[in-house]
Amino acid sequence: MKIFPVAVQPYTVRDALRQDYWGTLEKIAAIGYQGIELGLPPEGITAEEQLQRLNGMGLQIIGSHASFNSFDVDFNRLIGHMHKAGGKYIAISLMFDSKDDVLSKAAQLNQIGELCRAAGITFLYHNHDWEFRQYDGEYVLETIMRETDPQLVQLELDTYWVRKGGEDPAAYLAKWKGRCPLLHIKDMEPGEDQYFAEIGEGILDFPAIAQAAADAGTEWLVVEQDGSRRDPLESLAISYGHLERMNLIRTTAAR
Repeated sequence: MKIFPVAVQPYTVRDALRQDYWGTLEKIAAIGYQGIELGLPPEGITAEEQLQRLNGMGLQIIGSHASFNSFDVDFNRLIGHMHKAGGKYIAISLMFDSKDDVLSKAAQLNQIGELCRAAGITFLYHNHDWEFRQYDGEYVLETIMRETDPQLVQLELDTYWVRKGGEDPAAYLAKWKGRCPLLHIKDMEPGEDQYFAEIGEGILDFPAIAQAAADAGTEWLVVEQDGSRRDPLESLAISYGHLERMNLIRTTAAR
């Protein structure tokens, strides 16, 4: 089984970051996470300070999730920041109200992907469950992937949202061999609510998912938990511990 480096999507700890930016990042690094999807620093912190402090923590910026349901992003500025930070990926998420809307936005994804490719950055699309709605008998996500150039737009698949959309994450990931460099991993509680769960605390089969990710060429596992019944930092620690016990992640020597 491949051993992956493991990162965090900081939406998990969004409230804590607003209250204590540096302290929260230090706690993430102390758990053992090696990477983070992180964009431009908040007001009052320079990019140079951000990178210097993160380097001291041993926390690598691997990329950034740029926006949710919007193309209103200064991609040139974000690309410049990724170059300074060493990040390789920029991702966005969208919503759709018709097949024409899907096709129009897919064309825009190609345009942004071309901008990113020219700058040496890989552009990713991140799914939720609504991409498993169908227009003309085809999932929205399938349409996006068919209508975008693999050289311009890759995928940041999310295991929880695939399962909530009605598909098996491992089997679905196998469809996108060579096109999913980052994989968002989160678990799902049993029951009708299908609430978010820490990795290893829910119903998803992460050894099978990790094997599919290895076969697909995935580079990083990225833990994200949109909501938690515990303190989110405790949730991140629980997820890390289970991934470690499953022997799926590369761990640091000391934490």
